[in-house]
Amino acid sequence: MTGPTTELDTRFSDPDATVTDWATTTRILEAAQLSWITTVRADGRPHVTPLVAVWLDDAVHFTTGAREQKAVNLAHNPGVVITTGSNTWDRGTDVVVEGTAARVTHPDTLQRLAVAWHTKWDGQWDYRVTADGFTHGAGDESLVYRVEPQKILAFGKGTFSHTRHRFTG
Repeated sequence: MTGPTTELDTRFSDPDATVTDWATTTRILEAAQLSWITTVRADGRPHVTPLVAVWLDDAVHFTTGAREQKAVNLAHNPGVVITTGSNTWDRGTDVVVEGTAARVTHPDTLQRLAVAWHTKWDGQWDYRVTADGFTHGAGDESLVYRVEPQKILAFGKGTFSHTRHRFTG
């Protein structure tokens, strides 16, 4: 992926605000313990649920069971929004990733992702690679998705800022 074009949206930023640079934004995505994903049901209603995600190779990765609502939704509309941050008003940075979810099935990539999950959570998420994705625990199957961002928004708090990272080609 080519690096993003980054700009501060002064309409929604304090006069003395500065952009949240790309390195800071990716550090937030890498460190996030919890994210929220929004998908769209077949009838157009939104569906929001928490998940644990991994930022690897300039994309957000997540898992879901094949019969979970988000997987059902992604089968007809792969557009997603993934958010992370904190629920405080005056400190931290919230990040919103907009993109399209695509299945990950390449064995080498799945293996790298399994290691990334294992490492990030000190072994609490111990996935084994299968032909279709991952298995864990009692053998529950998980599909693995990659969301390559089309746009990422970073909302600084305290000194309020609205940064837009846009990706092309």
